[in-house]
Amino acid sequence: MIELKNLKKSYETSTPLKDVNVVIRDGDVISVIGPSGAGKSTLIRCINMLERPTGGQILLNGEDITAPGYDLSQARRKMGMVFQSFNLFGHLTVIENLMLAQIDILKRPKQEAYDKGIELLKRVGLSGRESQYPDELSGGQKQRVAIARTLAMDPDVILLDEPTSALDPTMVGEVQAVIRDLAKTGKTMMIVTHEMSFARAICNRVFYVDEGGIYEDGTPEQIFDHPEKELTRRFIQRLKVLEITIDGERFDAPAADAEIDRFCFQNDIAPRIRHRIHLVFEELLQQILLPVLKDPKIRVTIEYSEKEKQAEIKTMYNGEPFDPADTENLLSYKLLQGTAKELSYSAEKDEEFTNTFICRIAE
Repeated sequence: MIELKNLKKSYETSTPLKDVNVVIRDGDVISVIGPSGAGKSTLIRCINMLERPTGGQILLNGEDITAPGYDLSQARRKMGMVFQSFNLFGHLTVIENLMLAQIDILKRPKQEAYDKGIELLKRVGLSGRESQYPDELSGGQKQRVAIARTLAMDPDVILLDEPTSALDPTMVGEVQAVIRDLAKTGKTMMIVTHEMSFARAICNRVFYVDEGGIYEDGTPEQIFDHPEKELTRRFIQRLKVLEITIDGERFDAPAADAEIDRFCFQNDIAPRIRHRIHLVFEELLQQILLPVLKDPKIRVTIEYSEKEKQAEIKTMYNGEPFDPADTENLLSYKLLQGTAKELSYSAEKDEEFTNTFICRIAE
């Protein structure tokens, strides 16, 4: 079992891990997902002590491996690491790469290390490649050798840092197949990956990493189908988000239109959806809400789903409960109805925004 207590990692210009507390159970297969730069790789490199944490503790089977004087070689015998860049020794043959650490660290006899290597090469589909050098292999084959080398050390825990990110797309499947088989062995595994379908298929648990830690932790169904937290939802659904705030009667409509245009062009949003976003902004805000709100305070959140190719415009505003469907400007509301796939209103108990109106649009 691995337990992280108040784990922190800081660099000069950033703090990717701020206060991580989690228990990783024996046999867990965990997919670690999240945006680039969120700290996914830093997390598993800290667990293996390739990066020394700035603060907190890492307990491996109850032993604090961050404690001064702790023999890290003991921890690293129990934890294997697979890197995205393979890290094979180019001057050694495939079998020599697999034998080296077995002989030097585990003190296995040479023949036993050789037999173990041959067995593992067969397991990862590379029988007959033992005498070749890494430069003679494809990227997918190199990564399978790297996985076999990790398995040769009989680790209890296997950490994989984006094992397919450096591969040509045609080679990704062969490495994923090896990892899928590995996930069935009962070993504890953590896999940093950007491949969402792969992440879902192999694990029993998902860490969504963001905002300096494990932002959300759950089963694949919970994280991928029913995320509880907003940033997780946006990431899983590949949402692009623009937020516009209107505070007071002074509202620069041309500036807001320009901001919407920039957002749409940056995210390659189809012209038809872009036109409909502008129409909703014009009819809902300028024609229906602003004329009736006193001292208006409005927050508009535009979310565009790359996956679904549709947008949601969520408008939150202050004042007495007011459903735009009740507006006297019937023409503007009819235009909203003709533009939207779905319209919905709800009164809120929030002190700042007492009304929420959602408009969903598609091509």
